[in-house]
Amino acid sequence: MDNSRHSPAQAAAQPRDLATHFMECGALNTNLTLAPGDRMVITDDFLNGKVVDLTAMSMAAIVARDGMVAKAAILPLGLAASRLKAADRLKYERLFALIEDTAFDSGVRESAEALIHANFRETQIKELAAELGGTVGPARQRYKAFLEVVKLLADRKISESLFLDEFMDFTRTVAGKLDFGIYSLCVDRLFTSARIPIMVKASLLREVCKYPPLIRKELVTNLLSSPAADPELVRYARQEVANVLTREQLTEIFLFTTLKRAWAAQKDRPRPV
Repeated sequence: MDNSRHSPAQAAAQPRDLATHFMECGALNTNLTLAPGDRMVITDDFLNGKVVDLTAMSMAAIVARDGMVAKAAILPLGLAASRLKAADRLKYERLFALIEDTAFDSGVRESAEALIHANFRETQIKELAAELGGTVGPARQRYKAFLEVVKLLADRKISESLFLDEFMDFTRTVAGKLDFGIYSLCVDRLFTSARIPIMVKASLLREVCKYPPLIRKELVTNLLSSPAADPELVRYARQEVANVLTREQLTEIFLFTTLKRAWAAQKDRPRPV
């Protein structure tokens, strides 16, 4: 893909192998991150210019496990195609056909098909953007409301049982609608906050162990690999997953925990001057 529309400063701000990193995330069956050991990619990264490399966007659209992120990735690609004359659009038609055939998320496959049939008209792109915003926007509002509940718990103004009920309602409401990177960060902070009682964290962990495999793997391995987590909670988490998961699932959990620790160590290692 031609990335000439981006400034040298923008290009220098991203790793040159971001597309390769996204491909590796897909091969590992994990959510996209901005770099090994970095935070997860969210929709804003594609919509607000954090990720500007078109090749990386193309890879994200195909391999992203988060449907919201995958849909966000194809919007800048569609805009780039819409600005070209019909005769110069062939490479984008081939790319979107590839996305339609191979993308992990069924929603993004449908979006790619819609853009192809609309000949990348800007009105169709705006419709897809509005649809995405209409899904993510309310979910983020619900997330902000839940943060107020977290504050009430931290200030000991609500009971632990009421908080857990609020957490489960929040999770049901935003499932498949909120960027998973935001949800994951929320859960990570609940697990590591010194203001959240250990019994609440244990109850949260038991709920997380009931989640679908990919989501459970991400959240449990974040906890097990976090240097900020209470050692007592980490020990409990190891016992809990050993009790409820299969041997194969446990192996995947512990291998991925090791990988995340290695990524964190690599990220913290001083770079040569």
